[in-house]
Amino acid sequence: MNIPDSSNPRVVIIGGGFAGVAIAQKLKNKAFQVVLLDKHNYHNFQPLMYQVATGGLESGSIAYPMRKIIKEHREAFFRMTLVEQIDTENKKVITDIGTIYYDYLVIATGSTNNYFGNKEIEKNSMVMKTIPEALNLRSLILENFELALQTNDMNERKALMNFVIVGAGPTGVELAGALAEMKNAVFPKDYPDLDISMMEINLVQGSDNILDAMSKKSSKAAEKFLKDLGVKIHLKTIVTNYDGKKIETKGGLSFDTHAVIWSAGVKGAPIEGMPQTLDRASRIRVNEFNQVEGFTDVFALGDVAAMYGEKYQYGHPMMAQPAIQQGNLLAENLERLTKKQSLKKFIYNDKGSMATIGRNKAVVDLPKLHFNGVFAWFVWMFVHLFSLIGFKNKTLVFWSWVYNYFVFDRESRVIIRPYRKNRDIKPQDN
Repeated sequence: MNIPDSSNPRVVIIGGGFAGVAIAQKLKNKAFQVVLLDKHNYHNFQPLMYQVATGGLESGSIAYPMRKIIKEHREAFFRMTLVEQIDTENKKVITDIGTIYYDYLVIATGSTNNYFGNKEIEKNSMVMKTIPEALNLRSLILENFELALQTNDMNERKALMNFVIVGAGPTGVELAGALAEMKNAVFPKDYPDLDISMMEINLVQGSDNILDAMSKKSSKAAEKFLKDLGVKIHLKTIVTNYDGKKIETKGGLSFDTHAVIWSAGVKGAPIEGMPQTLDRASRIRVNEFNQVEGFTDVFALGDVAAMYGEKYQYGHPMMAQPAIQQGNLLAENLERLTKKQSLKKFIYNDKGSMATIGRNKAVVDLPKLHFNGVFAWFVWMFVHLFSLIGFKNKTLVFWSWVYNYFVFDRESRVIIRPYRKNRDIKPQDN
C-alpha cells in the first residue's frame, strides 16, 4: 500500500461513512498515523440519496472526496480498496491491493440491504444505498416512462408506470413523497402525450404504521401527507416474492410492476475474519467503549456495531447520529488508551429524528417536542444542509432546492447511466 512507517500508533479505519469520517476528522493532527480505507474515493450523504434518484439533485452535490477530508492531517492516508479479510491474531488487514498492519483497528463498514433470505426479491428489486444505485434507479424511472410511451399494451403501460416501494421507514416515505410530486408537477409537462393518471405509487409496510421508529403523531401526519399526494399505503402487508413483473404478498394482494424499490430493512456489513460475535442483524457485538468483544485494540462503530444497554435492548438505531457520536468519542478514547487512562463510556444523545414528505411537508420528533408541516420542512432542510461536508456541496444543494421550490421542477432528469432493466419489453409499432 506504500504507507510509510511511523513512530506514532497506526489507526486503520475501514469505511468512510459517517462513523469513519467522524473519527478520521477528530484524530486530525493527533499523535496517530491514520489510514482510511474505502471501496469508493468519496463520502456520500445517504439521507439525500432519494433526491438523486428522483432528479432533484446531481450526485456530485452529495459526494465529497475522501482525500479532501484528510488533506490537512499531518499524518493521514487514504487508499481506495476492497477489504477482504481481517487477521486479528497478526493485527493485519488484507485487501485487494495489499496488506496493512495496525495498532488499532476501527471497523465502520456500515450496513447493507436485508432481503431476509429472499433471493428473487434481491435479484429483481432496486435499492439505493450507494450513489451508483441511486443513479440506476433514476434511469429506471425515466426509462420506464419512455417505454410506456412506446407500447400500445395498456396493461404493460400500467405496469411500467406502477412504482412499488417496500418499507415505510424514512427512506421509503421520502422516496414515495418525491415520486408523488414528480407525478403531480413534473411528468405531466415532460410527457404531455402520456396519461399520467395511470401512474401509481404504492407504499407497502409490514407493520401497523409508517415511520415506525418515530412517534405516533409523526406517523399519522406523514400518512396523511402521503395520501394527500396520491400515494397508496398498504399497512400490515408482507411481501413474499417479486419475479421482475409481479409482486406478491401474504394477504393475496399483488401488483403488476416493473419497478420495485426495496427499503424494508438493513443489516450490518461485517468483514470476514472477525470472531463469531454477530447479533441477529449481522452486527458486531461491542462493549460500552465500542471495543469488539474479546479485544482491546479492535473497535466497531455505527451501523455495523451492536451496543446493547438498558435503554437500547436491540442496540442503537442504525442512523447517522449514533455513528457520528461514537466516532467522536472513540477518537478521544484512543488518546486515553495511549496515555493509559480509563475510557469514557458511550452514552447516546438522542437529538431526535425527522422525515420529509415533500414540498412544505415534513415531520420532526425532538426528545420533548413534535411538530409537522411547513416549519418542520424548513427545519429538515436546515439540518440536512448544514450536515453536508464542504461549502461547495452546501451551496449546490441550497441553490438546487431554491430552484426546485420556485419553479416546481427537478432539473436532473437525464439518463446518464442507462439502466434498461426491462430489456424484454419491446416497443410496438403504431
